[in-house]
Amino acid sequence: MSMIKFIKIDENSRVPKYQQIVDSIIFNISNGNLKMDQKIPSINRFSEEFYMSRDTVEKAYNILKDRKVISSIRGKGYYITRTKLISKVNILFLFNKLSAYKMKTYNSFINNIGPNAHTDLHIYHCDEGLFLNLLDKFEGAYDYYVITTHFKTEDLKHVSFTEDVVKSIKKIPKNKLIIMDNIKLGLEESQIVQIYQDFENDIYNALKEGLSKITKYDKLILVYPEKEIYPYPRRILHGFRKFCVEHAINFEILDHVYEDIILKKGDLFITIEESDLVNLINQIRFDEFVLGTDIGVISYNDTPLKELLGITVVSTDFNIMGETAARMILNNEKGKVKVPFNFIDRNSI
Repeated sequence: MSMIKFIKIDENSRVPKYQQIVDSIIFNISNGNLKMDQKIPSINRFSEEFYMSRDTVEKAYNILKDRKVISSIRGKGYYITRTKLISKVNILFLFNKLSAYKMKTYNSFINNIGPNAHTDLHIYHCDEGLFLNLLDKFEGAYDYYVITTHFKTEDLKHVSFTEDVVKSIKKIPKNKLIIMDNIKLGLEESQIVQIYQDFENDIYNALKEGLSKITKYDKLILVYPEKEIYPYPRRILHGFRKFCVEHAINFEILDHVYEDIILKKGDLFITIEESDLVNLINQIRFDEFVLGTDIGVISYNDTPLKELLGITVVSTDFNIMGETAARMILNNEKGKVKVPFNFIDRNSI
């Protein structure tokens, strides 16, 4: 078999023979001698060819299988499953949803991690079952796992974790794990990278930054979607209520911006969903109110479009979130990093 001629085993080396097999196969994949889907010798054939025990070869093959470098097909044998990625740092990015601000984080990460890394992005849509299946499928296949944890219950409420989620995450070696965005998992180990938002205090402190402008309005209305495919942490609600109560601000919480919503001069809205923002702007224009004077609008989470339209936001710096994750991987840093969350004043308030 052609593969045999590429494998080098040094009888005088202090490196165990099983590790020499692993290293030799990976080296030949990285330099192109071995190709994707190429069949490799059976354990018996390999042991016979190099005069070594079957157990030694089997141990090497098991390591390669765990790293998803090779796979076995019942009745057919072993095959190469990874080629181009083998010489790079391989990273799994597991997001709960695909949105403009999530992509800011991802793109910032990609721009900062450099050319010697390969990153696979998977979306689990806040679905616990899909999340668990993906982690099980990719167990041991990546050098790093960058994970956000936002899930939905059967009645579309937000939950940060479940017992099964924590159990699955704990299977990932601590030195390979980067928890991003939401860290309410009970994982306090210092060996884990945690890059997070503090949803309750973030909105509270950001609104305090804009207090002088907010108090020009008669009523502050938070549009918090109670039941969404991608639910939001209820800690946002807690921080909003805390701000309003402490500053004696008249407030209301709505589920959505409904069609023909009744607007009053002096209303200031905080929207989370972009669809609610669009509906609100359309209604303001239809009622011939002046945005930023008669009716104020603040949006949660910044995007390029909101910046272009001049919408005031309270937002995490998603670029810093991605940049920080990349830097901590490259520098082998550990620990917990709080991402900045700001009030960004524009023309809508």
